[in-house]
Amino acid sequence: MKWLLLIFAVNAHAQYEGPAVESCRAYALKEARKEASNQAKVIFDRDRHLLIERYTRKVGTQFVSSVLTGNGAVVYDNAPSAELSFVCLLADEKRPVFFNWLPRQDTAALMQCTRDASLRAKPQPCLDLLLRAAEDELGQLYALRLQEANQRGEAALVAYRKSNDEWRQYRDAECQRRAQAGGEASQAACIIDLTRRRAWDMSQ
Repeated sequence: MKWLLLIFAVNAHAQYEGPAVESCRAYALKEARKEASNQAKVIFDRDRHLLIERYTRKVGTQFVSSVLTGNGAVVYDNAPSAELSFVCLLADEKRPVFFNWLPRQDTAALMQCTRDASLRAKPQPCLDLLLRAAEDELGQLYALRLQEANQRGEAALVAYRKSNDEWRQYRDAECQRRAQAGGEASQAACIIDLTRRRAWDMSQ
């Protein structure tokens, strides 16, 4: 939308810790519970990405004084969290007027499986679920790109297969390295994260 492009064009300030954070989080929680279980929880990450931008103009007929952006998650019992970025428009720092979750490309699998306390002690089944989903997505893209390479001829097909073989060797070796420091859960999360990244690269 045109107005979103205008919003993101304004200059961001330093990491924000004021009342708009809780105001927007409460607004987001209310919206989440309209669409899902009353058990849904909304978390905002208090990190360097949590920024407020002074806007002071109208969006349509609604006056907006500031825009809060950052990363966060919708957390459900016994399920992977939905890791997202967000934008929240405010009339003032205690009155949100619009909230929207946005796609996030750097989602960490281990975070998804440890946000909920019921999964934190035993994240492996959650990680296994995410790995199946990541492998399924990559498999579909692999088949599509394989067909494209085949249409370009034998040399392209050989290069494509070599690329994928070498990527998988790298992924497995890198995640084995991380397992030595962080254990089985770190290794599984690494495999998911790198598989997702590969799928993202192959979708471009």
